[in-house]
Amino acid sequence: MRAGKTIRQRLNSLEGHLKEENPVLVSVVGSFRKLDKAGYAMGLLDKNDSFATQISWWPLISVLGTFSAGKSTFINHYLGARLQDTGNQAVDDKFTVICYSPDQEARVLPGLALDADPRFPFYQIGEELEKVAPGEGARVDAYLQLKTSCSDKLRGRIVIDSPGFDADSQRSATLRLTKHIIDLSDLVLVLFDARHPEPGAMGDTLTHLVGDTVGRADSTKFLYILNQIDTAAREDNPEDVFGAWQRALAQEGLTAGRFYSIYNPDAAVTIEDQALRDRFESKRDADLGEIHNRMEAVSVERAYRIIGALEKSARDLEDYYVPKIKSLTSSWGRGVLWLDVVIYGLLATVVLGLTGWAGYWKGLSFAPPWWDTFTQNTGQVVTSLVALAAVLIAIHFVSRRIVRKRIVNKLTSTLQPGPERDRLLRAFMKNTRFWRSIFDVKPAGWGRFNRSRVRTTLEDADRYIQSLNDRFTDPSGKQKQSSRPAMRAVQQPGSGDPVATASASE
Repeated sequence: MRAGKTIRQRLNSLEGHLKEENPVLVSVVGSFRKLDKAGYAMGLLDKNDSFATQISWWPLISVLGTFSAGKSTFINHYLGARLQDTGNQAVDDKFTVICYSPDQEARVLPGLALDADPRFPFYQIGEELEKVAPGEGARVDAYLQLKTSCSDKLRGRIVIDSPGFDADSQRSATLRLTKHIIDLSDLVLVLFDARHPEPGAMGDTLTHLVGDTVGRADSTKFLYILNQIDTAAREDNPEDVFGAWQRALAQEGLTAGRFYSIYNPDAAVTIEDQALRDRFESKRDADLGEIHNRMEAVSVERAYRIIGALEKSARDLEDYYVPKIKSLTSSWGRGVLWLDVVIYGLLATVVLGLTGWAGYWKGLSFAPPWWDTFTQNTGQVVTSLVALAAVLIAIHFVSRRIVRKRIVNKLTSTLQPGPERDRLLRAFMKNTRFWRSIFDVKPAGWGRFNRSRVRTTLEDADRYIQSLNDRFTDPSGKQKQSSRPAMRAVQQPGSGDPVATASASE
């Protein structure tokens, strides 16, 4: 009972923070509540979980990259403040979540501040770490930290600075955090160091940063950036450096989209040739302008992302989880049936062999040799039949447990730790409880009411998208410019939360 109360409190708090910011998103929370009811009934969610808690409700920008790729320098330049330590060597081995605060003094808070606060995208991340690296869940502070800054650039958004990405030395817990951050982010900046002489030699790192991302449905949120390109001005042909990186990324599947090249104007090398310097600065300013524009637009993209997550959750429930549960339950039923047949057959062979059934066939009698004796006492017959039935039933339930455990072990070994595996395991266990028939493959809880909830949720998602389009677009050209809502970042009084709100342009 308390678990259900906790998730209700979290969603109530979320709705309270969103009321003044974006009424559409408040309605989206309500649709998530509706979808959660289907998830609870089917066993996909436990009572302290919600589809709404699997996403970040705050605009989120993550900065990934190789060691010494200039991630921290890039962030400092964007914020207009020296918040992150910089240097040629790895200076920070933690993921740093950077959030707005009106205080002039920047503060560094431990990872526990993120793990224990449901308003941030890393709430209870310790539990996820524990799943992939036992013992690491209690060491959240070793992986995460929270920094505050009064930079206006942070109003309405969160920025995450990652430690240098070295795929060969990454532990599973860090890789899990990286994937979690990528999934939550509205915009992912992937930085590479132009000073690296052989990009092709970074095969594993490029695979994780590029190869594993280009095929995603949300691949447009990734910006691939060649940083510190000013160092290439010293080369006889600086275009060769850019071309080498383009070819290396193309080998990982990045054959379309924008590939940016930038450098920090405050820490650039001196370019003596005026024409070359003008060319480098022009390219840098154009690319930085595009990148900063995308970073400023995350508040709008966030709203579409959340509605997209609502629609995806509903479609996944109907198009993925329902068929998958049916398949697992069907496999379990067939496995139990075959195991019953095998065990019953072996048992019958042993019993009949001991009672002389084989001799019956040789004598061509219509009854086994023990039948007359056996039928002389009706009470013994009833008792024996009851005992036999009890044995057969016990064997059946042992078979159910054996086959269920085998399927659970297979799921655990083949699926990566995460919500998908947890949901399938939870739903499968619910569908194989002792009162469920092995011939009933219809998922528990998937009835008329929950099918209707899913359809209604999908209709709601389309309606929310149309509402956002009405706010940000006007294909007819009839809406007056002054009546269009403009996104402005505000600070919720007393909350300390990074939010963005829509207000009429003055």
